Amino acid sequence: MLEALLKKKNNDGPFRYLYWVIILVFAVLTIRLMWLQLVRGEYYNSLAEGNRLRAVPLAAMRGVMYDRNGQILVGSRPSFMATYVPSQGSMTEDELYTLSRLLNVPEEKLREKTAKIKSSYVPTVLAADLTQDIVTQIEERRNELPGISVDVQPIHYYPYDMMAAQIFGYVGQIDEEELERLQGEESVSGITQIGRAGLEAYYDSLLRGKDGSRQVEVDASGSPVKELERKSPVAGHNIHLTLDLNLQKALESAMDAQIASGVGTSGIAAVAIDPNTGAVLAMASRPAYNPNWFTRGITEAEWRQINDNPNHPMENRVIAGEYPPGSTFKLVTGAAALELKKVTPDEMIFDSGRHWLVDMRNAGGEALGWINFTEALAKSDNVYFYEIGRRVGIDKLEEYAKMFGMGKPTGIALHGEEAGLVASEAYKEKNFHQDWYLGDTFNSAIGQGFQLVTPLQAAMMVSEVANGGIQYRPFIVSRIDNLDGTPYKIFAPEQVGTLEVSKSTLDLIREGMRNVAEESGTAGSLFAGFPVQVAGKTGTAENFSGRDHGWFVAYAPYEHPRIVIAVLTEQGGFGASSSGPIVKTMLEEFFHVGAYALKADGSDNKNE
Repeated sequence: MLEALLKKKNNDGPFRYLYWVIILVFAVLTIRLMWLQLVRGEYYNSLAEGNRLRAVPLAAMRGVMYDRNGQILVGSRPSFMATYVPSQGSMTEDELYTLSRLLNVPEEKLREKTAKIKSSYVPTVLAADLTQDIVTQIEERRNELPGISVDVQPIHYYPYDMMAAQIFGYVGQIDEEELERLQGEESVSGITQIGRAGLEAYYDSLLRGKDGSRQVEVDASGSPVKELERKSPVAGHNIHLTLDLNLQKALESAMDAQIASGVGTSGIAAVAIDPNTGAVLAMASRPAYNPNWFTRGITEAEWRQINDNPNHPMENRVIAGEYPPGSTFKLVTGAAALELKKVTPDEMIFDSGRHWLVDMRNAGGEALGWINFTEALAKSDNVYFYEIGRRVGIDKLEEYAKMFGMGKPTGIALHGEEAGLVASEAYKEKNFHQDWYLGDTFNSAIGQGFQLVTPLQAAMMVSEVANGGIQYRPFIVSRIDNLDGTPYKIFAPEQVGTLEVSKSTLDLIREGMRNVAEESGTAGSLFAGFPVQVAGKTGTAENFSGRDHGWFVAYAPYEHPRIVIAVLTEQGGFGASSSGPIVKTMLEEFFHVGAYALKADGSDNKNE
């Protein structure tokens, strides 16, 4: 044909143009063929394979969290999951309606999920943790729901519901942005559960494991015919925590009891530390939430319950709540005054009920007369500490507060820790453009005004007093395991500094704290007859938007400290009555006395 056209081209003018048109067509077709085969070949091959093959992801079992004694705190269990693969176009409105009723998922949510599907052969998760009844109904109506499958996959769960919710955090189904972010990581799929808060987020890359997959051949209706290939999932690393399950239960039970009595309804934060290592023994924040809601897919009603709560249930108040330390700061003021020789242990200062330079008074308006350091600490005498704060001055108060760890995060392995605030002339000038007054120093000396601490910082300050001045970094994970159970990483106690305060000064502070829990102290009635000698400090934190917050910090035993506790009750008023009962309950459980005394068989009366 081309030969004939060539002759025509040479002999006839019009055929000359037809020749070049045919050459151009051939060239275009050749280029198009090369484009389809070489450039887009993989894409069209996947479409063809997708007509008969399905890649079914297999979820990895997320790592388990254990307490310090090997008790499971967070685990995994099998669950039913509904997935969707488009078989013929998009899902109809009738199918959406039927599926919405079966899964108890709003139509709009299902419509949104199906609209985002980009692949015709990779399943999209529509609902997780289905009941057996729902699974049965889906199977009975399979012909009405083309593309819908039910698979058994492991799901993360929290057996104690709200317990330690802010510590553990929660997981959720991976979204498109996260898939794109993690695209380079091995074995991440559309059913991967991602840690979104707490330890789940902090250690997500270790906990989530590696998803597997199986490739199956399907018939025209999308039903599996045979399995062609399988890649087994790899479980995530297990994590051992420093938490004590029984102590954690006792803590949260005591917090809930206070709330039930009308105390601490706005919020409570509590933490227990081993002063000899920095290990966190218990930590809790109220209000809380149930992380299981997020695992299976939170409903709109559940989300409103969390989001509309003005007291922020998802906030870990232990590390993120910043409060005036109140009289607990007198430990710092006292240390500064004694170390700088601004007062002697035996010096008597007269308390007439108000300071003689500025009309600032004791909280209850009382006048305690002539009083020395340990008596003033035990009775939490404001006038005494106004005076020694005046002698020390704000610059040195600032220096010692920072020495005790205020004004900077402790470095615990949890997201969202706040730094607190140390009062200073520079801070007031920068933020309020005002001069510093003697009254500001008085307020700072008793932990009011601009001073702010987190409950964890308060616990670490007391820990430094209790253990003789060693500053540890608080930690909550003790070990991460390999898949075979051998240690992947072990977290040893980490000393980050030493308190530059003499033993004699610390001994005086400890003596004053011991007297707090004795007959004449501010918490004497609470610990009357307690079989373990306790050292503590009450505190009231000014709150300009409502009732004052209540502090209680403590350690025990007095001679050989094994536990430090800090409790802050929002709008609780006096610390001994609002936070003190929580501290006492925790000490009873820890030492197995009182309501938690061991029975003859060695079991705990409360934790059976």
